[in-house]
Amino acid sequence: MPRSSRSVHADDTASLVTVRDLVRWGASRFIEAGLSFGHGTDNALDEAFHLVLHALPLPADVPALYLESNVTPRERAAVLKLLRTRITTRKPAAYLLGHIEFCGLDFEVDENVLIPRSPIGELIERHFAPWLTQAPVRVLDLCTGSGCIGIACAAAFPDAQVDLADISAKALAVARRNVARHAMGNQVRVIKSDVFDGLVNEVYDLIVTNPPYVPNAEWKALATEYRHEPKMALAAGADGMDIVARILDGAARHLTNEGWLVCEVGGSVAEFEARWPKLPVTWVEFERGGDGVFIISRADLVANL
Repeated sequence: MPRSSRSVHADDTASLVTVRDLVRWGASRFIEAGLSFGHGTDNALDEAFHLVLHALPLPADVPALYLESNVTPRERAAVLKLLRTRITTRKPAAYLLGHIEFCGLDFEVDENVLIPRSPIGELIERHFAPWLTQAPVRVLDLCTGSGCIGIACAAAFPDAQVDLADISAKALAVARRNVARHAMGNQVRVIKSDVFDGLVNEVYDLIVTNPPYVPNAEWKALATEYRHEPKMALAAGADGMDIVARILDGAARHLTNEGWLVCEVGGSVAEFEARWPKLPVTWVEFERGGDGVFIISRADLVANL
């Protein structure tokens, strides 16, 4: 009788000699296992590459020549353990690594926060041009999670004061560690808040938010990788718009007269437009991919809601 694929793979790993061999083997096993990607990488080969380099450990920008280096038996065992953990747990690679890059900055992540991947990062790098004509004095990252958006805003606008707000105490603990990681304690505050409820009398030039926006039925159908992320950061009612509605309702009271709201709704643009068909939002176009991010001025919020 033919051996199972598991036993074959267990027997053939001794022939994996180089770093490149391990990357190729990992990518093949990921494809074979039907893994899903989308948390920093979008394909099996890139995911295997990052995991292999982390386990060795080697930097992500290692010269290609080093991919032909032989690994020791101990190194091979460490790599295989990590690759197999990715398959058996179906945890996204960022959770296994414990960190991920966003806007050129490294952030700690765990299963209490979404893995940073928002296209808003490109807007931050552009300093929110052409909408912002001068640097904001105060910025709010609402539904902050790991704090990546707000901390990246603080790096982009070093004279701005930035607040990170979230309802989850566990997420805020990660955000605080990321504030410390980037030595931004004098510029960035971490605040517990259920949308705007904990931000009474706070006013900002810019509110940036990546709130929950996945319809409940869609959340139930997500790949296992996505369901390792906190449900409260993803699912938001029958049409996914429950938290977005609260943000739109309260944003004008927390924006300066010339302030802007930037909000991501990802793949729920149709649901957004069904609820607010006449709201004059601008959908941002991104050069590096991604969609479902709108921007609207305080003046338009006041006039249309």
